Amino acid sequence: MSAAANTVIADKVRRLVLAMAPQSAPAEDDKRLIEDLGFDSLRLMELTVVLERSFELPRYRPEQLVGVRRVGEVITLVSGSLAADGKS
Repeated sequence: MSAAANTVIADKVRRLVLAMAPQSAPAEDDKRLIEDLGFDSLRLMELTVVLERSFELPRYRPEQLVGVRRVGEVITLVSGSLAADGKS
């Protein structure tokens, strides 16, 4: 995946996270989804569905989402899924 593609993906993920975040804050990569941006379990599920649809990804399995707690980890998850799916 090219650096430009990575940047486009990362920017889109940040915009989606920020749009869905209950608390207004910059969607910087080190921001924690729950503690800093106010996500709860339902909102995290909604974010997952939005990401899957926005990037045309297959449904994430729960074990894929374990440990994804920060904006940067969401970007890594989506980028890795796109690379594995051959969409990048």
